[in-house]
Amino acid sequence: MRLSFTSALLIAGAVHTGVAAAATPETAGPLVASAPRPILDGFTADPAIRVFGDTYYIYPTSDQPNWNTTEFAVWSSENLVDWKKEGVILDVTRDLKWANLQAWAPDCIERNGTYYFYFCARGKIGVATARSPTGPFSDALGRPLVQKGGKVDLHTIDPHAFIDDDGQAWLFYGNGRCAQVFKLKSDMITLDGDPVDIPLKEFREGVVVFKRSGKYYFMWSVDDARSPNYRVAYGIAGSPTGPVASPAGDHIVLRKNGAAIGTAHHSVLNIPGTDRWYVAYHRHAIPGGSGYQRETCLVRMEFNPDGSIKPMDPLTTPFHTGDIGEPLVNGHGRP
Repeated sequence: MRLSFTSALLIAGAVHTGVAAAATPETAGPLVASAPRPILDGFTADPAIRVFGDTYYIYPTSDQPNWNTTEFAVWSSENLVDWKKEGVILDVTRDLKWANLQAWAPDCIERNGTYYFYFCARGKIGVATARSPTGPFSDALGRPLVQKGGKVDLHTIDPHAFIDDDGQAWLFYGNGRCAQVFKLKSDMITLDGDPVDIPLKEFREGVVVFKRSGKYYFMWSVDDARSPNYRVAYGIAGSPTGPVASPAGDHIVLRKNGAAIGTAHHSVLNIPGTDRWYVAYHRHAIPGGSGYQRETCLVRMEFNPDGSIKPMDPLTTPFHTGDIGEPLVNGHGRP
């Protein structure tokens, strides 16, 4: 259901003043609002959402004018509702020898008690490590892990790490004609072999991969981050290297609606031990935002019986202040 702009404003006002009733994940329906609140304070973008132990984390880009950002921070939450900024975890002006600007679009993953932080700086992909998801992180190589040249013939930005059920780790990235992926050796900081091209329909950047019911889901951003039409597409494959088939109908599952524009560059969260899924994404800030001034939001992601992804509406929000959210116990969600 979509309401008029005036009705949406009224609902938004009720939510922000606490009039709306609290909701749990089962009852949190598609409450339409002109501008659901962002989940993080300030201007952030390109959110990578992860769960480590009993805590959720978001690693975003910290927006600055013209994307000239220099540091990465992390936010934590115990329930997906209340978020706390844990502080700066990597400053490229201080912690790198090979770049000092354009700190963009990170991701973080854990293996054997070490946290691996993949990030962009000056259009190259680096990797840093820490013993805690809140850092501080140290440059693991003293040089980029991936940069343009040779068989890497596209822009090396937007890294995304994925560890398959068999333990094989992969690093996806790319902006341009297609996505690419490298196998990673078990140390998570060494590339294993040549990159593999992965053609994706209308691909621009921001590839994300997850596995559900034995299928590999690929999601990515279409158009330019400065465009109001920046949006999220998807396809399904039988392996982490493709080929990826998009649905015959509409392959776009998150697009602008009302005041929410530029809705893309997302990441995906599965609540451990459940089939409940969420997408963290950014939109142009409301009011007065742009492709350089963005904010992070959260939306519920659901699937049809055939495994296809249902369209998500950026005018909906899964939780409100005071909701129970998705607390974890021993690393698992409630039944």
